[in-house]
Amino acid sequence: MNGYISVREAAALWDISERQVQKLCKEGRIPNIIQFSKTWAIPDDTQKPTRTAKTKPGRKPKTAASNDL
Repeated sequence: MNGYISVREAAALWDISERQVQKLCKEGRIPNIIQFSKTWAIPDDTQKPTRTAKTKPGRKPKTAASNDL
């Protein structure tokens, strides 16, 4: 499809795994994507989404006071 790239092409372009691109699509972090059955079509001018800071489950975020110990 003109104007769109595959998950494989996006992974190579953004230097991440195909699975990570699929997760970004499923989470809605890539705008204007189209899904055909199990296949994603990503606009070819889309930039790699930036990471969001998250803490791991069960961990408390670090605070400035905890560094003083």
